[in-house]
Amino acid sequence: MDHYLELLKHILPEFLIEHFDLTKQATEGEVMHLYFEEKNNPPKEVSNRILIAHGFHKEITIQDFPLRGNAVYLHIKRCRWLDKKTKEIVQRDWNLVAEGTRLTKGFADFLKEICRYPTS
Repeated sequence: MDHYLELLKHILPEFLIEHFDLTKQATEGEVMHLYFEEKNNPPKEVSNRILIAHGFHKEITIQDFPLRGNAVYLHIKRCRWLDKKTKEIVQRDWNLVAEGTRLTKGFADFLKEICRYPTS
């Protein structure tokens, strides 16, 4: 199974494969939907705290690079944890979406780059 994960790291953003589980996939015509849930591994920077899983944030949907002529939408659910002592909610600070868009940072950067060159 590891060779599939290595292949997916070349197709999808690597952080998704490392920190999220692919829970579902659906294709509707020329649109592919991939559903991810963050693994229940609290951030290392808070490893000194006693944390318990406290559900997920609301799912976000972002567009990524097209694959084989299909538009690709990533549906991502991020974990949150509760600090048992302070009752504070803890979460990772993911920068999943390019500012001002609903695109992955990599896809937005790619589109910005190709728009800089004249097409003539």
